[in-house]
Amino acid sequence: MRVPFSFLTDQFANAEPIFDRMREFLKRCDFTLGEDLAEFENRYAKYTGAKHAIGVGSGTDALALSLRAAGVGPGDEVISAPNSFVATTGAIVQAGAKPIYVDVSENQTIDPSLIERAITAKTKAILPVHWAGCPADMEQICRIADRHKMVIVEDACQALGARIRGKHVGTFGMAGGFSTHPIKPLHVWGDGGVIVTNSDKVAHDLRLIRNHGLEGRDVVTVWGVNSRFDNLHAIVGNVVFESLDATIDKRIALAQSYDKAFRMERFKRFVQLPPRSSQVKHVYHLYIMKVTRRDEVLEFLKGEGIEVKVHYPIPLHLQPAAAIWNLKRGMFPVTEAQSSDTITLPCHQFLNTEHIDYVVSKVAQFYGV
Repeated sequence: MRVPFSFLTDQFANAEPIFDRMREFLKRCDFTLGEDLAEFENRYAKYTGAKHAIGVGSGTDALALSLRAAGVGPGDEVISAPNSFVATTGAIVQAGAKPIYVDVSENQTIDPSLIERAITAKTKAILPVHWAGCPADMEQICRIADRHKMVIVEDACQALGARIRGKHVGTFGMAGGFSTHPIKPLHVWGDGGVIVTNSDKVAHDLRLIRNHGLEGRDVVTVWGVNSRFDNLHAIVGNVVFESLDATIDKRIALAQSYDKAFRMERFKRFVQLPPRSSQVKHVYHLYIMKVTRRDEVLEFLKGEGIEVKVHYPIPLHLQPAAAIWNLKRGMFPVTEAQSSDTITLPCHQFLNTEHIDYVVSKVAQFYGV
């Protein structure tokens, strides 16, 4: 059996509803900041419970522009986690600031108990990551930020639909950045990002910054960038939005099937799952678990037609580009341990229980249980 990691060929096997909307769009030709984008932004704001949603060019831009709107710049420090995708740190650097890493907990999100010791006079913001669709502990993080009068920008790029006690991630801080990259549950035909905020001023500033700083056609009030969410992508996003809840529900159901299987006694010595909390809605952008003999099981499962991956084998603080900050192996032991013993299993809406059973059986076969 083949168990694919990507779902895109299945997702768009019938793209006629999208093409129908594009044909209507071509009658208007409002290619830039058009009505389809306005519809998409309104849907995004309503879905997350935010007052505003601003479409930008990528998830990376969503973070970087939010930091800029928060006043983060050269000489500032931003606290974040070292186990994320490179875009999280890239956004901090793009804003001109320096990332200050804090290790993660066993659920793979930033450990709030370690944040305060990382705060200095230069700390301007905290950038928690809702890693793999699992919400970070925003209640504790918000208390810390309030005590130290710091801004929070949430990296929710992998977490659309995730909630803490019913409140959507990305809406706890000043702003939250999301991605519509094709591997996300709500995705488009290329790069895209969305920023959500409840601040009228932040929303106004971000709409200026993403569009060269232009007020109207001819007046530049700030020096901005060109980071507009493409109207053609908005058409795709509006169609995909219609199945978003079903997509998330299916991913959660499959993840729960994995959980039930891998919590069985026979896997106890070989597989360890992250802790789960009943207070959060984890949307499983990625299904990640710790295993013994990681590299061996990885190659075995690939040989059996299961497209497993590692997110990510090299933590951010050990990347060559991070050498400028003089960070060393051993500084973030939980992150480093996870990078050496975690695997990511396929978990998306086009799989079924037979796929899950097959994956579980092959893991069991490898360990002889």
